[in-house]
Amino acid sequence: MRIYFDTIGCRLNQSEIELLARQFRAAGHSIAETAAEADLVVINTCTVTSAAASDSRQKIRQAARAGGASIAVTGCWATLEPEAARQLPKVAWVIPNAEKDRLTSKVLGVPVEEFDLEPLARLPLPGLHQRTRAFIKVQDGCDNFCTFCITRLARGKGRSEPIADVVAEVRAAVAGGTREVVLSGVHLGSWGQDFTPPLHLRHLIEAIIADTDVERVRLSSLEPWDLNEAFFRLWENSRMCRHLHLPLQSGSAATLKRMVRKTTPPAFACLLESARAICPEMAITTDVIVGFPGETEAEFEESLAFVQQMNFAGGHVFSYSTREGTAAARMKGKVHGSVIRQRNGRMREVLLQSSLAYRRRFMGSIARVLWESCDEVGEKGWRLHGLTDNYIRVEAYSATALWNQISRVRLGQITDEGMRGVILDMGE
Repeated sequence: MRIYFDTIGCRLNQSEIELLARQFRAAGHSIAETAAEADLVVINTCTVTSAAASDSRQKIRQAARAGGASIAVTGCWATLEPEAARQLPKVAWVIPNAEKDRLTSKVLGVPVEEFDLEPLARLPLPGLHQRTRAFIKVQDGCDNFCTFCITRLARGKGRSEPIADVVAEVRAAVAGGTREVVLSGVHLGSWGQDFTPPLHLRHLIEAIIADTDVERVRLSSLEPWDLNEAFFRLWENSRMCRHLHLPLQSGSAATLKRMVRKTTPPAFACLLESARAICPEMAITTDVIVGFPGETEAEFEESLAFVQQMNFAGGHVFSYSTREGTAAARMKGKVHGSVIRQRNGRMREVLLQSSLAYRRRFMGSIARVLWESCDEVGEKGWRLHGLTDNYIRVEAYSATALWNQISRVRLGQITDEGMRGVILDMGE
């Protein structure tokens, strides 16, 4: 049987879909490059925003139109709205997050104990999903109570993967040719807190560095209250990618309080100062929500000024959307849609300017770029796309279509999404 995988949303969803692909391969099945070629389509859905939920439904409909494959739906949207998922065309299985680890077993009717994953390398998914980085799930669930977030309801309480299991996954990824792993979780920074005795995320990272040969270790989103100066010492090792994604959500103390975020603007600023003291070239990116219930003009201006002050290397701006079942959905002081759109534009412009300023620091410098794709060939050769360890997206031309190789590149012109460069060597 040929299986096509698709996913919406976070890096955790990507890591889960990669593991499911590995399970199907272990059971003797192959991976299709498109839904039209598949006998089965597996879609991992998202519901973090209303737009993500809509994208999830659209992905299912697109897969149904592509061919005659049956569809298995899992993930956060399917968990919270299983009946709606079942009503969509060609959906044969709706499997909630709590049972996602047994999806392969349920679909194939084979006991999970029969899967022998150890001999299989963790290979990248083909087609649009092919990437040189492996997303490794190390944690799931969340014990925070951010008033805007519905993910906690879909994912449940925080749970950590044992060190030995994560190390084995990283080794499998390396065996499959992976040059970079991305550690992922709903609340990644809480890894180890549910153990007895409790451990900290740095203990897991130290084990990966010591017990595997992976060249790059990158972290997905981290809540700022989980970190301290000792954690940043990890970046004294050059295998750690110089990139931190720290969701701020708002630069207004009053708004943060209504969000029940466990930080304040001064504490967040102090954290960034500590990180940059140890690694001055660290790319720090963030998430910001505008139009949260009760956000006054003064609170928004305070948030805007703080984001500008932090000099982020980039970030995402989300217009607040009501998610039924969250505390924020019951709050008073809803902000008008036109005001939210105006605030979104202003916040995006601030983050754009700080992103440009960050990239200007590296004009003329030499960086090691991991090539992830090439999309056209012309007079200049193949146009390659890759990523530096500090999360600058780089494009360059090459006579050879490079993939999953690391080249030394001189960075030059700034583009809308990253930088252009000149390859100094063909890669390693």
